[in-house]
Amino acid sequence: MYKNILVPVVFDHDPSAEQALEVAKTLLASGGKTTLLHVVEEIPSYAASMIPRDIFKDSLKSSALELKAIAEKSAPDAATHIVSGHPNREILNHAENMGADCIIIASHKPGLEDYFLGSTAARIVRHAKCNVHIMR
Repeated sequence: MYKNILVPVVFDHDPSAEQALEVAKTLLASGGKTTLLHVVEEIPSYAASMIPRDIFKDSLKSSALELKAIAEKSAPDAATHIVSGHPNREILNHAENMGADCIIIASHKPGLEDYFLGSTAARIVRHAKCNVHIMR
């Protein structure tokens, strides 16, 4: 049983965040804590000048609302966090900073591009300092 579980959430991913939260409930120790994290990728600098500044702020706000809705529905006691940056780095940093003892992350079936670049889930597995539970 784990006392501090991190569940990274991608809104249009299957398996869904709700399924990951069901796994978290099963693995969570009594009195444990679950945290949902969504990473909004930053707009590359070469494109940022062509996009209105409010779009990124609006994206953060709408992501926060969507993440809170997921938490209210499936894990009302869970904390929610929105960060911006590169997903695998931000997930690993957040897990380390919060002292997570387990990360539950969804993974898609690998495609050709994953063999060259690697998926976020694969990078998390390789570099996490805690246990990682992969869902497919």
